[in-house]
Amino acid sequence: MSAEAVSGARQSTLRTANLGLVLRTVCAAGQPLSRADVATATGTTRATAARLADELVAGGLLDESEPSAPNGPGRPGIPLVPGASIAALGLQVDAGLLAARVLDLRGRVVAERVEDGDFVGSDPASTLQRLGALTVGLLAERPDLRLVGAGLALPGIVDAATGVLLRAPNLGWSDLRPADLLDLPLTPALGNEADLAARTVAESAPGRPGPHRDFLYLSGQIGVGGAAVLAGQVLSGTSGWAGEMGHVCVDPDGPACRCGSTGCLEQYAGRRALLSAAGLPRDAGPGELARRVEAGDPAARRAIDTAARALGIALAGVINVLDIPTVVLGGHLGELAPFLRPALQDHLRRRVLSGGWRPPTIEAAAALPAAGATGAALRALGDVVADPARWLG
Repeated sequence: MSAEAVSGARQSTLRTANLGLVLRTVCAAGQPLSRADVATATGTTRATAARLADELVAGGLLDESEPSAPNGPGRPGIPLVPGASIAALGLQVDAGLLAARVLDLRGRVVAERVEDGDFVGSDPASTLQRLGALTVGLLAERPDLRLVGAGLALPGIVDAATGVLLRAPNLGWSDLRPADLLDLPLTPALGNEADLAARTVAESAPGRPGPHRDFLYLSGQIGVGGAAVLAGQVLSGTSGWAGEMGHVCVDPDGPACRCGSTGCLEQYAGRRALLSAAGLPRDAGPGELARRVEAGDPAARRAIDTAARALGIALAGVINVLDIPTVVLGGHLGELAPFLRPALQDHLRRRVLSGGWRPPTIEAAAALPAAGATGAALRALGDVVADPARWLG
């Protein structure tokens, strides 16, 4: 390769890296930044920052907003914000819902449809065709958006590299390629529902860190999904299957689980398990269980205490191995967090080796139906933030 070619390659690589640096700086900021602010934050010259920002604005990845009133001499800088026309699609199938959600690069939900239903043991072809039709109707509402990617969250073990769902026990699905049944203009990248839902805690918007960088996330649906997050990244394991905390064994002699094992955490803390233990019908919501507990119903109280004990056993083992300081409860577990927290904290203090010095904190995730769909869209937008040069003409 000639010296000129080597120099050109280096300049291209430098440009790509700097474009990513500028976009990440703007996305991570809590408030709009001017080009001068970007130069200061990135350590580049004003001319370089301005040139890179201009490229991103021309490509729609950044927008210019109205300048604020000047508070000193000279013209005020033009604030830069993530591009509102850039968006990604997040999809989700769970045992109790279908969801399609579109997020823009600012992290705003700009279109969504969520349908409740019972998809336990459902036919995958008809269910995914229903989701596809739902999505086509949703996308028709926003032809102005530039979709840069899509993702599908499923409650099971997935092979992300091949796009194959290996097994989803609560859906009763196995060994299928969902993209073949969706019939969409974009092929969604497959992901585990809990892994993707955890991303909504790790990021408050594309490229903007959330309140916690190291935490365990439990996704409470009909079953219990889980994810471990370290330094803001989901711990995926060698095959992408890490985090299945709902299938941590709490009691080997416990009830049979759909996964084929016995005594799994979700047999005590899953939504249907909790409702059944409280003597409530399976279609009752967590709110009804909470009302029963508040009213002093003994069966409801026992169900909560049993779930808290099972959670304490399962989570203590994970915390002792990984040394993670925070537990975030999502789904129905988040709704029931005020009732679960006291007993769960007691169990963790006793069972976590470091609990006497740093007891784990327990928080509820923001109430968000189909958090996995949001996480799937965040993942697609994260690819843009990481390498914006791919999306520039």
